[in-house]
Amino acid sequence: MTTRTYYRTAEVKGRKIFYREAGDPTAPTILLLHGLPTSSQMFRDLIPVLADRFHLIGPDYVGFGHSDAPPRGDFTYTFDNLTAHVAGLVDVLGLNSYILYMQDYGGPIGFRLFTQRPERVKGFIIQNANAYVEGVGDAPKRAIGSLWEKRTPATEKPAREFVSLDGTKFHWLVGAQDPEAINPDNWVLDQALLDRPGVQDCQVDLLENYKTNIALYPEWQAAFRTHKPKTLIVWGKRDPFFIPPGARAYLNDLPEAKLVWLDAGHFVLDENTPQVAAEIKAVFTA
Repeated sequence: MTTRTYYRTAEVKGRKIFYREAGDPTAPTILLLHGLPTSSQMFRDLIPVLADRFHLIGPDYVGFGHSDAPPRGDFTYTFDNLTAHVAGLVDVLGLNSYILYMQDYGGPIGFRLFTQRPERVKGFIIQNANAYVEGVGDAPKRAIGSLWEKRTPATEKPAREFVSLDGTKFHWLVGAQDPEAINPDNWVLDQALLDRPGVQDCQVDLLENYKTNIALYPEWQAAFRTHKPKTLIVWGKRDPFFIPPGARAYLNDLPEAKLVWLDAGHFVLDENTPQVAAEIKAVFTA
């Protein structure tokens, strides 16, 4: 087995999908599903630490990272559509079983995969990814709540600020123990990709479409109770977007889940990769 990370692409439904891969393909696979405003680069430090025990696949969604970012006239930016392309990559790579690591947008994409193909999912690693109304903080409500009610230039404005440089930097720094320990490449590189022509329009489409995820919460919760996947929750307790009640709510439907609180915000890996990796190995290689 090797801890070297490879940077690859596959064609899925006519689109180029970029993904990171490491580890022995015969080992248990972890499908790493990133959030907003980033890409699979959020896992760059975690992947080599886990590659001695697991096979890691970290895709960039359509419109994110190094994957194709077609204009909204050529692609409908919805969570259903992003999920369809992740599912297509899973099929292209022949992944018949995997653990889902989900952060932020990774939650609604991963939980859609789970409800569509529950037999393939061998466990959850949930990092500040929400599936409960009580987990939605005031910050996203202020940014996109009015957008969900009616889309106008006025209601789009806070959503566009959400994916501006100031918004992206805030996502990365909020709740950090030591802001000087957070790599500024995170927001500089993320924003460079978000600022490509037309990409922010696509991101506003997704922020508007996020309301479809909330509508699916009861369905996902029922699936949790039915299938009872082995679950590890690692949660930054100072996240203003997905707040601690959302982490605790999983225990109502997955009472055997292990919940680990981290002294962090929305993103946790810059300061907590060793602990997160140790928790994953303890739960999924025991």
